[in-house]
Amino acid sequence: MTGTDPQPRPASDVPLGVLDLVPISAGESVADALRNSLGLARHTDRLGYHRYWVTEHHVNPSTAGLSSTLLTALVADATTRVRVGSGSLQLGHRTALSVAEEWGLLDALHPGRLDLGLGRAGWHPPAPAGDGGASTGSAQAEPAEPAEPAPPYPRLRGSDLFALHRLLLPLNPLNSPDYLDQVVEVMALLDGTRRAGDLRVHAVPGRRADVAVWVLGRTAGESAEVAGQLGLPYATNYHASPSTTADSVAAYRKAFRASETLARPYVIVTADVVVGPDDESARRAAVGHDRWSLANRVGEPTIFPTPEEMSAFRWEPADRELVADLGRARLVGTPQHVAAGLREVRGRFDADELLVTTTTFDQADRLRSYELLAEEWRLPRAD
Repeated sequence: MTGTDPQPRPASDVPLGVLDLVPISAGESVADALRNSLGLARHTDRLGYHRYWVTEHHVNPSTAGLSSTLLTALVADATTRVRVGSGSLQLGHRTALSVAEEWGLLDALHPGRLDLGLGRAGWHPPAPAGDGGASTGSAQAEPAEPAEPAPPYPRLRGSDLFALHRLLLPLNPLNSPDYLDQVVEVMALLDGTRRAGDLRVHAVPGRRADVAVWVLGRTAGESAEVAGQLGLPYATNYHASPSTTADSVAAYRKAFRASETLARPYVIVTADVVVGPDDESARRAAVGHDRWSLANRVGEPTIFPTPEEMSAFRWEPADRELVADLGRARLVGTPQHVAAGLREVRGRFDADELLVTTTTFDQADRLRSYELLAEEWRLPRAD
């Protein structure tokens, strides 16, 4: 059956989790990036973070996070307490059966710890006027979802990355053309209630797997509506699209209908943070993030730059403006400053939980950031 992890928030601070973009820094290999993420997973597991979700990107040299299922398996095996999952699994590239079987396999070894976050990337949005095809995408360099406005990044639409996504990540012809139908099918396969004509489908080992199903989205579009209609918990990525978060959460709450597993809306909001022992240390650790984000937004993703590369980099005004919203939303500073900012984000969106993502050039800075924040938030350590 699908899991029922969401619980009423505690009276004090809401739970904190981790969203790992699995970044590759200059001078590192994919193997280094994976080892860094597994080290971070072990570290935050001990520190008391509630969830550890990994993202999924394709044809993207800036990250080693190309399969949220495989990464979830690695993280689950490296940790003992923290819930692990996908933020998000791009459902449009897969069949519902493959998702249920694979996550059932994970649940067989890690029962009761899995969050299956389902995203809509891979579904074909309407082609713009004069465009003969449809498009697909991945989390940071993401084309728009169907029935929603085109992304405000014209350079992304004209990039090689965008073209490759259209060519290499098409909608699977075996998939339902309707996102709602496919989410329902995944849930039915996990619940053991899926039928194909007169035949009952036994998605071994997915049938009756204790996997919590989430819907992830970033706009007031179909993802938010599907999550609400099905009574599922919802996560939205303020860290990557701060201007759409309020509308996204409002659309989910408006569409919400109570389900067997969830009596009221349940919302996770992500936030981009870098914490240091003092403001200057935090600012130094955060150097490079805007440049890294810019590369993704224009469809030219690259590895995370060194501080020396950033000292020589010269910003064009148009490029600076393209990532200005991310800079305004990012929380950088002391533990007290960042915690206060997170409480403001939580209050603004009435979030039940927060997922924090920290991306730095130096792995030591990333580990320290999560540790300082955990201490300030008073997370229950496993020492």
